[in-house]
Amino acid sequence: IKSSSVLHPSSTNKVNIDKVPTRRRRIRSGSHSLRGWVQGTDGEWTWEEDDPSAAYTPISSTTTATIDGESTGEISVQATPTLPSGKFRPKQSLGQNYLRDGNTVAKIVRAFAKDAVETLAASTSKEDVAVAAKNDNLVDPTNFNSLKQQTGLRAVELGPGAGALTDVLLQSVGSSNLQCIEIDGRSVELLSEKHPSLRIHHEDVLQVDYAVLAKEEGGPLSIIGNLPYYITSQILFALADASHGNSVRSATVTMQWEVAQRIVAPTRCKDYGILSVVFQLYTTPKIHFKIPPTVFYPQPKVDSALLGLHFLGPTSLRRRLAGVSPAHLRSVVTTAFQQRRKTVRNGLKKLALEVYGGDAERVKEFFERSA
Repeated sequence: IKSSSVLHPSSTNKVNIDKVPTRRRRIRSGSHSLRGWVQGTDGEWTWEEDDPSAAYTPISSTTTATIDGESTGEISVQATPTLPSGKFRPKQSLGQNYLRDGNTVAKIVRAFAKDAVETLAASTSKEDVAVAAKNDNLVDPTNFNSLKQQTGLRAVELGPGAGALTDVLLQSVGSSNLQCIEIDGRSVELLSEKHPSLRIHHEDVLQVDYAVLAKEEGGPLSIIGNLPYYITSQILFALADASHGNSVRSATVTMQWEVAQRIVAPTRCKDYGILSVVFQLYTTPKIHFKIPPTVFYPQPKVDSALLGLHFLGPTSLRRRLAGVSPAHLRSVVTTAFQQRRKTVRNGLKKLALEVYGGDAERVKEFFERSA
């Protein structure tokens, strides 16, 4: 995935600025400034507010969001457009861009409800559905409050930040069905004070053991999150690996628009690549909608997308892979697409030599049989 980069004024290390808005560069005594990102004496880059005296004033609103042609109904949303200067400024090292638009928040949670309920229904037996219908206990994903009644819904939010999504998720699924993973201690403290009953794991999202988490919760998880661009692929591959053991059922996550396009790209086009092959095998992917930069604080330079992933589950995945090891599949796909200008045969020759212990004759026979 290509991204633009610049040099830190104080070092030779490259810094990804895809999510940095265009702004006049300023150099200040005791720190450096780069298009709105200010580097302190500790080396950390944080977003400098236009108004240093700005106080944190949550904006509350009631909005009606529509997703996939269906209305959410009225949802009470409290977005967080600004944060207290010097206390909770977004950090570039964590890829923090907070959601600040109530309508977008409502649409994201609505899409999450749709993904979670649809995948849950797909894994529920006909007998259980019949019992639920008889007891009038079927869940309507367009009704946020009904999600609290959903048996088997185990929501996990990745990187809640200032809590724009968290506030609405708690309204819709309840604290008993939601837990969060957050690396920023400031966010953990803020959300713990605001929602004492919310379960928050102070942990790096790349270190999460989804198998253990799913076991503790009693079944597969439904993931939601506003993901940092710079670790999107790592998070997605971790979720795909977790789906092997039925630890993850669905994921509804934000990402760079171009990355989402690669995931859903058809064959025989420039965007088709490793992400396309893996996630079209492991999931049923869908772009719910495009997200403009203006709904984030600070604003990124690129458009974003909300992507829904419905994981197949271990049984269907094994059937689709036809006995091929997921690890071996990943190795072949990665090797092939890293050398796109070569034929598949020439691109895989080195890997085939490794498999056959350097025996060139056996490799030749293998390719002749496969031709």
